[in-house]
Amino acid sequence: MTSFVRNFLACSGLGLLVAGLSFSFGVAPAQAHHLIELMGMPVNPLSGVLSGLAHPVIGPDHLLFLLALALVGLRSRRRWMLALLCTGLAGSALGLLLPGLPAAEMLVALSLGLEALVVLGWLPLISIVPAMALHGYVLSASVLGWSTMPLAAYLLGLLISQGLLLLVALSLLQSLADRITPATRRWLALGLVAASGAGALSALVG
Repeated sequence: MTSFVRNFLACSGLGLLVAGLSFSFGVAPAQAHHLIELMGMPVNPLSGVLSGLAHPVIGPDHLLFLLALALVGLRSRRRWMLALLCTGLAGSALGLLLPGLPAAEMLVALSLGLEALVVLGWLPLISIVPAMALHGYVLSASVLGWSTMPLAAYLLGLLISQGLLLLVALSLLQSLADRITPATRRWLALGLVAASGAGALSALVG
């Protein structure tokens, strides 16, 4: 096993551990997503784009979901990246038009378990698409009621942030993940399931 693969496994394991601990200690995803409130920033186009850039990164469920796509083994990476970005934005638009999906945060946590099943080959790759739409839906919840310009800036920041994370996942990380043994892949999938369960429990009790 090369040093690159070992480093990748270490980073993946650390990411899973951090996500699991965050969920377990009650850091609810909704709390992590309000960058503007945390920093005391006014709602304007600048804060909107900054919030959009930060949102997928400071939400452990979203970050883990996007980075773990490296383990899914997507081919035609450019097409998948475009499809997932469009799906995420469509989900965000739906969240703005029809907010209030019951147990949305819990469903997002459970989507990590779905992703684990895709990693194991127990579900088809297309299962990732509705999960991405669900993540986009939840990412719109923190900007309900915003005026047009800050909202547009937020969606732009969100598009850039998710695009960069997908680029990392579907290029650099996937090239390393392709060399992971089946046994290691199963352990990483188990880590996703653990993070999924911890996140769902956190959403339930939060």
